[in-house]
Amino acid sequence: MIKIELNRLNDAFHFQARNENGNAVHIDASPDIGGTNQGMRPMQMLLAAMGGCSSIDVVNILKKQKQDLQDIKVTVTGEREEGAVPSLFVKVHAHFRLYGNLDKEKAEKAVALSVDKYCSVAKTLEKTATVTYTTEVIRPT
Repeated sequence: MIKIELNRLNDAFHFQARNENGNAVHIDASPDIGGTNQGMRPMQMLLAAMGGCSSIDVVNILKKQKQDLQDIKVTVTGEREEGAVPSLFVKVHAHFRLYGNLDKEKAEKAVALSVDKYCSVAKTLEKTATVTYTTEVIRPT
């Protein structure tokens, strides 16, 4: 079982969420409804979670393949239903930038395995959204 404790930090919408290991993140609402931009909004955290989940998979897969991954950067974007309550994601896209002397096919396969098979967050999001991804390999010059 996963357990997260949330504590309110101000008289508005700023919260700190802490896991059982003591790791913490800050959550806040949009200034449009009285938030103060002191943390990510919950739907932003969902996209961050997908980026983190899939990045861990990709690093793990490429390490097992003895690939020279020097860095990884991921940009995750999402489009939500307009005018709906709740406003769920309908499109999510992740762009993976993998740095190092990598075999391009192995890098692309690692990303595909993560998003299509292993990443629990991506698999959760695909219940309501079309989840897509692209891979870019950047070799040192």
